[in-house]
Amino acid sequence: MTTVTMAAVAAHFGRDVSRTLAKLPGIIEQGRERGVDLLVLPDATIGGYLLDLHHPASAADGIPEAIDLDGPEVRAVAAMAGDMTVAFGISERGVVDGAPVRYNTAVCVTGDGVLGTHRKVHLPLGESEAYLAGDSFRAFDTPVGRIGMLIDFDKTFPESARTLALDGAAVIACLSAWPASVTDRSDRIRTDRQAHLFDLYDCARAAENQVFVVSSNQTGVLGDLRFLGQAKIVDPGGEIVAKTWAKGGMAVAEVDVEATITRARRSLDHAAQRVVGAYRLS
Repeated sequence: MTTVTMAAVAAHFGRDVSRTLAKLPGIIEQGRERGVDLLVLPDATIGGYLLDLHHPASAADGIPEAIDLDGPEVRAVAAMAGDMTVAFGISERGVVDGAPVRYNTAVCVTGDGVLGTHRKVHLPLGESEAYLAGDSFRAFDTPVGRIGMLIDFDKTFPESARTLALDGAAVIACLSAWPASVTDRSDRIRTDRQAHLFDLYDCARAAENQVFVVSSNQTGVLGDLRFLGQAKIVDPGGEIVAKTWAKGGMAVAEVDVEATITRARRSLDHAAQRVVGAYRLS
């Protein structure tokens, strides 16, 4: 595939799974009408995110219901996807040592089924009350090329995206439920400290790894959290080529992934020019 049309979605998804499954066909069809090959939906698309970042387990309905990777919800999104590659977030049901656990998981599907998954590794504040952390970052092959996935706070850590890039990812899908600051609130989202960081991390991860970043996010309010939106596509030079700002919408860009990355790395190939022996990795 010479060119790929990518889309990052900013939208609100709450607890009502039936409502979400009724809403998604319209979003996916909108992408299909615009020729989208890769559609990245927010973190916690199915079931919504937490209601509180500090003590989510203490709130009634504070934690989304877990679902199975091979369950009807994931199969439904795969059927909607058809020949499109779609990434979305779930609360994944798991079992460790016989005990039930949840993971904050990103799932990538086509109509053929699940292509890849990622369990969120970095759990901020009280998120560990709700989820068990994942333990790896791996890229995988899709009809639109080799991609990797991150879930919101994961992108704060340069090692996360670098690991995916070294594993061959040309595109990194960042699925987020990233709220405005809960400690230093601003009247306007555009001036919020977290809004600045959200964009900064997207651009930095793209530029330092010379890859595309397709960054989705939740919008609206859930519990105590007000989400930023700001879905975007960032090119390998760290430039935002499409963005939704704070409102719901779809940021879309048609790009020649291979040619753009080759051009970005022609003189300064960051991965090839690393001095690994100079870095303290732990």
